[in-house]
Amino acid sequence: MKFISPCISICKSDPKTGFCYGCARTDEEKKVWKNPETTNSWKKENLIILRKRMSETQLKTFNKSYNEKIEFGKMVYTKELKKEP
Repeated sequence: MKFISPCISICKSDPKTGFCYGCARTDEEKKVWKNPETTNSWKKENLIILRKRMSETQLKTFNKSYNEKIEFGKMVYTKELKKEP
Protein backbone atom coordinates (compact mmCIF):
# COMPACT_ATOMS: atom_id res chain seq x y z
CA MET A 1 0.00 0.00 0.00
CA LYS A 2 1.31 3.42 -0.96
CA PHE A 3 0.73 6.31 1.42
CA ILE A 4 -0.11 9.66 -0.13
CA SER A 5 1.37 12.79 1.40
CA PRO A 6 -0.89 14.30 4.07
CA CYS A 7 -0.49 17.77 2.54
CA ILE A 8 -3.93 19.30 1.96
CA SER A 9 -2.62 22.59 0.51
CA ILE A 10 -3.00 24.68 3.66
CA CYS A 11 0.71 25.32 3.96
CA LYS A 12 1.20 27.67 6.87
CA SER A 13 2.74 26.76 10.20
CA ASP A 14 1.67 27.78 13.67
CA PRO A 15 4.55 29.93 14.97
CA LYS A 16 4.13 28.57 18.51
CA THR A 17 4.10 24.83 17.75
CA GLY A 18 5.77 24.67 14.35
CA PHE A 19 2.94 22.40 13.15
CA CYS A 20 1.34 23.04 9.76
CA TYR A 21 -2.27 24.24 10.08
CA GLY A 22 -3.33 21.88 7.28
CA CYS A 23 -1.53 18.61 7.95
CA ALA A 24 0.00 19.16 11.44
CA ARG A 25 3.47 18.17 10.24
CA THR A 26 6.72 19.79 11.30
CA ASP A 27 9.20 20.92 8.66
CA GLU A 28 11.33 17.89 9.55
CA GLU A 29 8.39 15.51 9.05
CA LYS A 30 7.72 17.08 5.64
CA LYS A 31 11.32 16.30 4.64
CA VAL A 32 10.99 12.69 5.82
CA TRP A 33 7.78 12.25 3.79
CA LYS A 34 9.60 13.44 0.65
CA ASN A 35 12.53 11.07 1.17
CA PRO A 36 12.07 8.13 -1.23
CA GLU A 37 13.64 5.78 1.33
CA THR A 38 11.02 6.52 3.98
CA THR A 39 9.09 3.35 4.75
CA ASN A 40 5.33 2.93 4.59
CA SER A 41 5.50 1.79 8.19
CA TRP A 42 6.90 5.19 9.24
CA LYS A 43 4.29 7.02 7.15
CA LYS A 44 1.44 5.00 8.64
CA GLU A 45 2.65 5.72 12.18
CA ASN A 46 3.21 9.39 11.37
CA LEU A 47 -0.38 9.75 10.08
CA ILE A 48 -1.61 8.47 13.46
CA ILE A 49 0.59 11.01 15.26
CA LEU A 50 -0.56 13.85 13.00
CA ARG A 51 -4.24 13.13 13.58
CA LYS A 52 -3.67 13.12 17.36
CA ARG A 53 -2.09 16.59 17.12
CA MET A 54 -5.11 18.10 15.41
CA SER A 55 -7.99 19.89 17.04
CA GLU A 56 -11.44 18.42 16.38
CA THR A 57 -12.23 21.04 13.72
CA GLN A 58 -8.84 20.67 12.05
CA LEU A 59 -9.23 16.89 12.02
CA LYS A 60 -12.65 17.10 10.30
CA THR A 61 -11.23 19.30 7.54
CA PHE A 62 -8.12 17.14 7.21
CA ASN A 63 -10.04 13.86 7.02
CA LYS A 64 -12.45 15.15 4.37
CA SER A 65 -9.68 16.67 2.24
CA TYR A 66 -7.25 13.77 2.67
CA ASN A 67 -9.90 11.14 1.89
CA GLU A 68 -10.84 13.01 -1.30
CA LYS A 69 -7.17 13.24 -2.24
CA ILE A 70 -6.86 9.46 -1.82
CA GLU A 71 -10.11 8.69 -3.67
CA PHE A 72 -9.86 11.16 -6.55
CA GLY A 73 -6.13 11.86 -6.72
CA LYS A 74 -6.87 15.48 -5.85
CA MET A 75 -8.99 17.48 -3.46
CA VAL A 76 -12.43 18.35 -4.79
CA TYR A 77 -14.00 19.72 -1.61
CA THR A 78 -12.12 23.02 -1.72
CA LYS A 79 -13.06 23.52 -5.37
CA GLU A 80 -16.74 23.04 -4.50
CA LEU A 81 -16.53 25.77 -1.87
CA LYS A 82 -15.16 28.26 -4.39
CA LYS A 83 -17.93 27.74 -6.96
CA GLU A 84 -20.18 30.70 -7.55
CA PRO A 85 -23.94 30.16 -7.02
